[in-house]
Amino acid sequence: MPRHAHRGHGHQESHRTDRVGWLRAAVLGANDGIISIAGLVVGVAAGGAGPELVLASGIAGIVAGAMSMAAGEYVSVRSQADTEHADIARETRELAELPDQELQELTRIYIARGLEPALAAQVAQQLTARDALGAHMRDELGITEALRARPVQAAAASAAAFVAGALLPLLAVLSAPAGRIEAVVVAATLLGLSGSGALAAWAGGASPVRGALRVAFWGAAAMGAAALVGRLFDVASHVAVG
Repeated sequence: MPRHAHRGHGHQESHRTDRVGWLRAAVLGANDGIISIAGLVVGVAAGGAGPELVLASGIAGIVAGAMSMAAGEYVSVRSQADTEHADIARETRELAELPDQELQELTRIYIARGLEPALAAQVAQQLTARDALGAHMRDELGITEALRARPVQAAAASAAAFVAGALLPLLAVLSAPAGRIEAVVVAATLLGLSGSGALAAWAGGASPVRGALRVAFWGAAAMGAAALVGRLFDVASHVAVG
């Protein structure tokens, strides 16, 4: 066997779309965890609260945020999965009741994509003979195995990623010296967001620098807004007055 033929036979491709579903949920969860908990603890600290209250607020925020992320992601992706299942059921019924019309529909799809009518009809016939439902799912409905909705997986990934991201500002609170919680949390958060943004961009084939700057900017804006709110309430002075 020629060497080039042997290499071609063993050739396998890896595409970034294979990981788009879990990657989106994981990145969203991690960034939300970092930004939400960092903003929370920075806002509480800016209001003059002590380290114990700041830490307690962060832990409560992690629990509530993780549950919220899991529930929101599950409901959202479950709705998408329900729609997919309904479309697949309808397509299965139509293939059983109207096979000729479905074959013509598939042929028209391939013609619209640029194939000659005769070739489009041949392709439609061969794909229908091999896997009619799979052909219609992919080419008519746009549903592929890599992009199928998986609600439980998405919910678990979102919750786990949220907790993983939220641990960063929480650890920053634990390691910060007295009176420096805000500065340490802000620095750690910006570093973490830059890293997660760069990693997500790299995994998706985009510019890591652009991804890092984009996420870090919104994180800084969130913490700035939270700090402003904390200073407006100024918990420490209210406690002193009381």
